[in-house]
Amino acid sequence: MAVKSIQLGQVWRNDASGQNYLVTKLYNEVFTQYAMLREANSNAANAGTQRVKVTKSADGATLPGYTYTQDSQDF
Repeated sequence: MAVKSIQLGQVWRNDASGQNYLVTKLYNEVFTQYAMLREANSNAANAGTQRVKVTKSADGATLPGYTYTQDSQDF
């Protein structure tokens, strides 16, 4: 699902594992934007981060392999 823009604090669910991730950082490298994700659970302080390339289209931005959870009420 595409959103208008990816912002800090958004929660995205990993499609493979069902785990929720929080967007903690966004940055650009030349022509590509990346999001840094950290697990959204009680072990978040000890968990590693994941770097995901932001995909942009006419519909908006999305993270491949992740679903934006804040439009649904099941997070």
